[in-house]
Amino acid sequence: MHRRLAIFTHKIFINTNPIPTTTATGTTFLYTQSNPLNPRTNGLAFFRLLSFTPVHRRAPDPDDPSNLMKEDGVSVCSQMWIENFREPDRILSNLTAYLRRFELWVLAYQKVCADDMGAYMPRSAIQRSALEDLLALKNAVLDNRFKWGARLDFFIKSPKDKTDYQSLSKRKIKAILTTTQPAAFQDKIVQEVLFMILEPIYEARFSQKSFAFRPGRNAHTVLKVIRRNFAGYLWYMRGDLSTVLDGMKVGLVISALMRDVRDKKVIDLIKTALTTPVITSRVEEPKKKTKRKYQKKRVLAEDEPKPDPYWLDTFFGFAPEEAEKVPSWGHCGILSPLLANICLDELDRWMEGKIKEFYRPSKSDVIWNSPEGEAEQGNTSWPEFVPTSGPDKTRKMDYVRHGGHILIGMRGPRADAATLRKQLIDFVDQKYMLKLDNENLPIEHITKGIMFLDHVLCRRVVYPTLRYTATGGKIISEKGVGTLLSVTASLKQCIKQFRKLNFLKGDRDPDPQPCFRMFHATQAHTNAQMNKFLSTMVEWYRYADNRKKIVNFCSYIIRGSLAKLYAAKYKLRSRAKVYKIGSRNLSRPLKEKKGSSPDYHNLLRMGLAESIDGLQYTRMSHVPETDYTPFPSNWIPDHEKALLEYIRLDDPKTLEDQRFTMREQGLVSPQDYISMLVWNYKRNAISMDQLSLIKSAGNKAEREQRLLSGSDRDSYDQRSKEEEEHEEEFDVAQI
Repeated sequence: MHRRLAIFTHKIFINTNPIPTTTATGTTFLYTQSNPLNPRTNGLAFFRLLSFTPVHRRAPDPDDPSNLMKEDGVSVCSQMWIENFREPDRILSNLTAYLRRFELWVLAYQKVCADDMGAYMPRSAIQRSALEDLLALKNAVLDNRFKWGARLDFFIKSPKDKTDYQSLSKRKIKAILTTTQPAAFQDKIVQEVLFMILEPIYEARFSQKSFAFRPGRNAHTVLKVIRRNFAGYLWYMRGDLSTVLDGMKVGLVISALMRDVRDKKVIDLIKTALTTPVITSRVEEPKKKTKRKYQKKRVLAEDEPKPDPYWLDTFFGFAPEEAEKVPSWGHCGILSPLLANICLDELDRWMEGKIKEFYRPSKSDVIWNSPEGEAEQGNTSWPEFVPTSGPDKTRKMDYVRHGGHILIGMRGPRADAATLRKQLIDFVDQKYMLKLDNENLPIEHITKGIMFLDHVLCRRVVYPTLRYTATGGKIISEKGVGTLLSVTASLKQCIKQFRKLNFLKGDRDPDPQPCFRMFHATQAHTNAQMNKFLSTMVEWYRYADNRKKIVNFCSYIIRGSLAKLYAAKYKLRSRAKVYKIGSRNLSRPLKEKKGSSPDYHNLLRMGLAESIDGLQYTRMSHVPETDYTPFPSNWIPDHEKALLEYIRLDDPKTLEDQRFTMREQGLVSPQDYISMLVWNYKRNAISMDQLSLIKSAGNKAEREQRLLSGSDRDSYDQRSKEEEEHEEEFDVAQI
């Protein structure tokens, strides 16, 4: 036994034979290269061999769908945005490659789960069974086996859907197949994937004149653009094309889509979603509600999202007419607003052409005599100031669209506005098959007040003193005439919205009504809800000239409504008693007995009372001022600005241009400056001030010579001068 072990170890010491080992990738060979003259190394190799155990790595499961995710879905979407903004005019014919990316499907699953369950699901929390179902859905879409609006056969279901459809009774199955049902979970995922693919394509192509259903743009953006670009316009046209949002012919939608997208798979998916009928049940008349003495409180399920709070639900009731309608076409779901913008983009492009044709500058209007009519309007103190004096005026026009509502402003004769209206009616009839007449496109003068997004556009005539220097240096002061565009919130529309929400009654003398929906809530909770509502109203009227007045009126209505509610709840009979006990802003607690309040501060200090926040903006001085921040003429959202900046910096030509500019102007980059400092310090053993060298150098050649070379002769002369000065100082000290 000992002899065999000695022979075995001797063979190991002299031979370098490969030892087969098994790994996850197959069989490899371990070579032991030993020196027979070094017993220490040989012994170590021997013990390593005896203690060696083959490592069995777990091979990746080829059937695991998580192995198909090569990168994060957000990075894939970011790359799509960058590519489309880099080349916004190309025709896209291979979008199926993005449909095959499993990362987009997982990201769509996360977004739909967040909307459906009210909580975001991280990728690590997605179960393998859900990934397998998601992969089956993706393959079904690619193989043309997916059907929109399925009611019983699903490739994937919502995590909170526990229904066993195979064990349902015939009555329940019939009810599912014949009544209105929400969109299936798998339909939402396919819609989300298509939306992620198509949105960056068309966002890079859309006109800057459209603002609805687009990221980074909202109603506030429209108001700022109107204040910035519509000053000085006399004639306005408001058009209502919201019937387009109700639905369009499939052929028109597909033809508009195929201007930029030629992928058959994507086009067929959207066409099928538009043509597949949506099953809806008949709308039955609501039954009369019977009063109950006691109504049980509804308890939400664990995975059921909470409903909107009262303040948010109330604020949604204030949505202006232009923002109320959201398109929903067939089974397209969230794709519908994007498709509506794609169809209406042709109108935006047509209007942009008309704006360029209509523009005719005048020499008397120095503000608008640039070649493109994009010069800064007015002076620095009044950006909206536009002079109206003089017979010859600049002809100019502008246009904005928010959803299906358009606003056109014109400066010129009314006959030109009538001609444009006729052309617009013909264009809409030919392109969208929508019949409009003069009543749908009224031409209104600015003096009548133009209503748009619950704000009234009007003008104020001002007479500023114009001072200028004439020939000879004489300063002349003259009284000028001009107009300021005023964007004011409509008080009449605000009263109408409050009346619709049952907060008041009457038009001329509105009387607040108690909001009985908050009857069972505590005083602290009710005040907090109304404060949030008032804060959103303050933000909504941020750009209105009468912001203080309109917000103070909203606060008066809310305060009166709460006072009547508390008077009924605590049996105080009148609002005056409520204000007497609870103070003007209702911040003190109200007590039912005797109408007197306890020592609130003592109870609050002991933790026996709930902190009550008083109502905000009870006085007009508390309301913030109107936001008059200047708005740039060629404004784009921040995300587009970042994309364009990234594309510009990523281009090698940009770097070459910057280097060429630096060489021409004799500039020095921070990196070159630091490298020259280090080089001169190493070469001359002293730290040299490069900026002083640059300023002292005569020409460019001498500057580069002194910067880059840092000659020894200059450093030697400098050191010799320092030594001579030091010797002279030493001699003077000795004397």
